[in-house]
Amino acid sequence: MTGELKSIWVKRMKGGPMDPAEKAELVENRGIVNNADQGRKRQVTIIEEEVWNELMEKLGGSLDPSARRANLLVSGVALKNSRGKTLKVGECEIEIYGETKPCEQMDEALPGLKDAMFPDWKGGAFGIVKNDGAIQVGDSVVLIEK
Repeated sequence: MTGELKSIWVKRMKGGPMDPAEKAELVENRGIVNNADQGRKRQVTIIEEEVWNELMEKLGGSLDPSARRANLLVSGVALKNSRGKTLKVGECEIEIYGETKPCEQMDEALPGLKDAMFPDWKGGAFGIVKNDGAIQVGDSVVLIEK
């Protein structure tokens, strides 16, 4: 199943604002250029548009998906249980290392959001950049089995 990259955000510093971007450069084994998270296993964080919309409906919220503080918003691909798979975004590949657990900032944004995100990978996924390249909003997104 092919999905789409709907949004990109770059985090300037830990706890800092999420800056929207139309394009981003990814560097192998580092992450997104100018993003605070560099070189660890959590180089890129990803959420699903469908899951975010479901959470907002369930909690009666209307938060923009940037409130999740993830780098990429994708649509049309399911991240649940994607550990070990590769997410191909445009020309770049991101190896999924695990589930992104929600933090207390989620409840600060919307009471009950943290607990609502815990089951079934609703907090999204994180991974490592496998090759240098550029991505942009509108790129195709595919989850590839190893």
